[in-house]
Amino acid sequence: MLRAIKFNIRTKIAIGYFLILICLGVSIVAVTDRIQGLQNEVETITSRDVDVHNLIASIQYDAINMETAQRGYIITGDKSYLDPYEKGKSEWETSYNSLYAYLSDSPATQKELESIKMMIQDWINQAGEPTIAMKEQGRDADISAFFQDDIGKQRMDSLRTKFDNISTQQIQSTRLHIVDLENKNRTLTIGIYILLLVATIISFMIVSFVSNSIVKTIKQVVRTITEIASSGGDLGTRIKVNTNDEIKELGDATNQLLSSLEAQSWVQAKVAEVATMTQGINDLEVLAKTFLTKVAPMINASYGVFYIRRGAGEQQRLDKLSSYAGSGEEAGKSSIQFGEGLVGQCAMEKRIFLLNHPKDHSPLITTGLLQLEPSSVLMVPIAYEERLEAVIEFASLQSFTTQHLKLMEEIEKDFGIAVNNISGRMEVERLLSESQVLTEELQMQQEEMRMTTEHLEEQYLVAEQKTKELEKAKEELEDYSEQLRKSSQYKSNFLANMSHELRTPLNSILILSQLLGENENRTLNEDEEGYAKVIHTSGTDLLKLIDDILDLSKIEAGKVVLTIDEVNLTEYPELMKLTFNPIADKKDIAFNVHLADSLPDVWYTDGQRLQQILKNLLSNAFKFTETGSVNLRFEQADEGMLAISVTDTGIGIPKDKQKLIFEAFQQVDGNTNRLYGGTGLGLSICSEFARLLGGYIKVDSTVGQGSCFTVYLPQLTQEQADSIQLAIQESAAAEEQFALSAPVHEADEEEPAATESEASGSDFAGKKVLLVEDDARNVFALVQALESKKMQVTVANNGRRCLDILRDDADFDIVLMDIMMPLMDGFETMREMRKQPQLQAMPIIALTAKAMKSDRDKCLEAGASDYISKPLQMDQLFSLMRVWLTKQVGN
Repeated sequence: MLRAIKFNIRTKIAIGYFLILICLGVSIVAVTDRIQGLQNEVETITSRDVDVHNLIASIQYDAINMETAQRGYIITGDKSYLDPYEKGKSEWETSYNSLYAYLSDSPATQKELESIKMMIQDWINQAGEPTIAMKEQGRDADISAFFQDDIGKQRMDSLRTKFDNISTQQIQSTRLHIVDLENKNRTLTIGIYILLLVATIISFMIVSFVSNSIVKTIKQVVRTITEIASSGGDLGTRIKVNTNDEIKELGDATNQLLSSLEAQSWVQAKVAEVATMTQGINDLEVLAKTFLTKVAPMINASYGVFYIRRGAGEQQRLDKLSSYAGSGEEAGKSSIQFGEGLVGQCAMEKRIFLLNHPKDHSPLITTGLLQLEPSSVLMVPIAYEERLEAVIEFASLQSFTTQHLKLMEEIEKDFGIAVNNISGRMEVERLLSESQVLTEELQMQQEEMRMTTEHLEEQYLVAEQKTKELEKAKEELEDYSEQLRKSSQYKSNFLANMSHELRTPLNSILILSQLLGENENRTLNEDEEGYAKVIHTSGTDLLKLIDDILDLSKIEAGKVVLTIDEVNLTEYPELMKLTFNPIADKKDIAFNVHLADSLPDVWYTDGQRLQQILKNLLSNAFKFTETGSVNLRFEQADEGMLAISVTDTGIGIPKDKQKLIFEAFQQVDGNTNRLYGGTGLGLSICSEFARLLGGYIKVDSTVGQGSCFTVYLPQLTQEQADSIQLAIQESAAAEEQFALSAPVHEADEEEPAATESEASGSDFAGKKVLLVEDDARNVFALVQALESKKMQVTVANNGRRCLDILRDDADFDIVLMDIMMPLMDGFETMREMRKQPQLQAMPIIALTAKAMKSDRDKCLEAGASDYISKPLQMDQLFSLMRVWLTKQVGN
C-alpha cells in the first residue's frame, strides 16, 4: 500500500529531516525532564533539611523555654514566668508531629523521636508540673528536696543529647542525599551523551536510508545504461525501480528509450539479414523465394506473393514470380496490370498499402486442416531510382505492427538495388552465354595443354621458331587489314565523290528534261515532249540507282542509326494503299491489305526502316506481277515475332535462285532484267535492314505461280536497341556516314510539290536572283528555269566573283549557292557574306551534289538559310524559294 503512494525525492528528504528533528526533540525533552527532576530533588532535600532542623530547633526551643520558665517561676514565684512554659507545652507536640512525618523515610530516627517524646512527657509529668504545683502550694521544702536529686535536669540533658544526635543524623543524611544527587547528576550527564549519540546514530540511519533509497536507484539506472552502452550490451534489459518517485520516472523514461532503441536495433538487424541474404543470388526467382521465406516470419506473415514488373510503357504489368505458403493457383493472380486493384495501384503510386480487417474475404491462408481468413494485408512497392521493380504482398492472421511497417520501409530502400542488379546480371548472363561456352572450350584446351606440357618443353625451340613465323604472318595480316580498311575508305570516298559527279550532270538533265516535258510555251511537238519525259524518267531511275548504291554502302560500312519507337501498325494499310493503289489500278491488279485480329496496335521497332522494307517488297511484287493480285498481311507469329507477308501471283522464283536474289545487283536471270528492269538492289537492302532490326526474310516461291516474301521482326526493347546500336557503332568506320536517300526524295514524300499554277504565279516575277555555280550545264538549266518564272538572274562562277558582285550591288532578293566550287567554295563564301551587316538577312539556299549526312548542318553553320541537294526538282526549289522570298517581303 505504501509503494502505491508516490514519495518524491523532496518529500523523502523532508521526512528524513523531520525524523531527525523528532529524535532531537525527544532527546531534549528527556534531558529537560531529568534535569527538572534533579532540580526538584535538590529543592526537596534543601527545604526538607531546613524544615527538619527548624522543627528540631523548635522542639528543643520549646523544651528549653519550658525548663527556663519552670525554674523562673519556682525561683520568683512570678506567674508571668509561666507564659513561655504554657506556650512551649502547647506547641512542642505540633512540631514533633511535623518532624515525625518528615522523617517517615527513617524509622531509626523516628524511634529516636519517640524516645524524645517520652522524655519530654516524662519531664512535664515528673518535673514540670509537680514543681509548679509545689510552688503554687508553697511547698518550698519539697521543691528543695526535688532539686537535690534534679531528675528533670538529667532528662533535659539527655534530651539535648538526643536532639544533637538527631541533628547529626540529619546532617549525615543530607550529605548522603547530596552524594546521591551528584551521582544522579553524573548519570544524567552520561545519559545525555548517550542520548545524543543515539539521536546521532538514528539521524545517520535516517539519512542513510533516504540517501540510499535515492542513490541506489540512480546507481541502478546508471549501471544498466552503462551495460547497455558497452559493446554488445543487451537492449532487452529493463530498469526495475521499486520506489515511486522521480527516479522511477527516470527509469520508465529510460525503459521507453531502450524499447525504442531495441526496436530500431531489431529493424537494423533484420535489414542487415535481408541485405546479406541477397549476396550470391543471381536468379530473380530464387531471390523472390528466398526473400519471402526470410521476411514473412519476421513480420508474422502467414502468406506472401512476389510480383515482378514486366513490359514497358502502357504495357507494364506485374507477373507473379514466387509465393509463400500459397495454395495452388489461388496463391495470388498470375498477372496484374498497373492500376488494377490495390496491388496495381500500389505499383502506380509506389507507396505502401495496408488493409486491416478486410470484409467478406474468402479463406486465403491454409493449413492441413483449416482455411483461415487474413486479418491484415500489406502491399509493399520495391523501386530503384524512381522506377518500380516489384511489388510484394503479405497477409497475416494478426495486424501488422508499426515496427513491421518500419522494417518494410527500410527494406524497400535498398532491396530495389538488389532486384535491379540481379535483373542486370541475368541479362548479362543471357548475352554472355555464348562466351561461357567458348570459355569452357578454352578451359578444355588449357587442360589438354597441361597434359602436353612435357611435349611442349621438348618442342620449345621449334615453337619459338614458329612463333617468329606467326609474328611475321601477323604483321602481314595487319598490313592486309590496313589495306582492307583503306580499300573500304577508298570505296566510301569513291561512292561519295561519284555521287557528286553523277548528281551534277544529272541535275541539269532533270531540270531541262522537266522544262521540256512541261512544254509551257508549246514549242515542242507531241513526240519531242514524249522524248523529254523519257529523258526525265531515265534520269529519275538513275537517281534511284545512286540512292540504292548509297544505302548498300551505308549498311556495309555499319553506319545505320536505328530509331526505336512505337510504330502504329493500324496506319500501314492506308499508307500502303495510298502509295500503291495507283500502280495496282494502272496494271489492273487487285491489292489487298489485312491485319490479323490478334495483332497488337503498337509494335516497337524502327518505323522508317520497316516502311522502306515494305515499299521495296511491294514495288518488287508489282513489278513482276502482270495479272492476279498482290496481298499484304500483318500477323503475329510464334515466339512473339511480327510476321509481314507480301504475296503476289507473278513469275515466281526457282529454288536454286531464291538465295541469289538477296545479293546486290542480282535478279533471277538476265532475261528478267531486260524484261522488267531494275537494279537488283531492293531485296538486298530489305534483307540487310531486316537483319539490323533483329529479324530475317523468308521466301516461298513457285515458278509461274507467284512468290511470298515474309519479314519476321521481333519487338525490340530499348536495351536490345542499344545493344544493336552499340554493335553497329563498333563495326562502323571512322568516315562520315552516307545518307540513306537524297533529301530531295524525303521532301517529295513529306510535302506535296507546288502545282503548275502556283509556280507560275506572280511570287517570282521581277525577283532578282544571284546564282553562284561553276558548272555551265547547271547554270544553263537553272537560268532557263528561273527566267521562265520572270526572275532576273545574275551568275557568278565562283565564290570570289559572288563577293565582288555583292560588293558592287547588294540589291538581290535571294542567293542560290553551290557548295563545291574552285577558288572559294560555298562554305567560305557564305561565312564572308554573313560578316557584312547589309548581307546578314539575305536568304541563301545552299545547293550541293554531295549526299553526306552532315552537309545540311555544315551549310546552316556556315550561314545558309536553307539546304537542298542535287539533282534538283524545280517544284521543290520553287516552293523553298517562295517561303524565303515571302519571309523577306514580310521583314
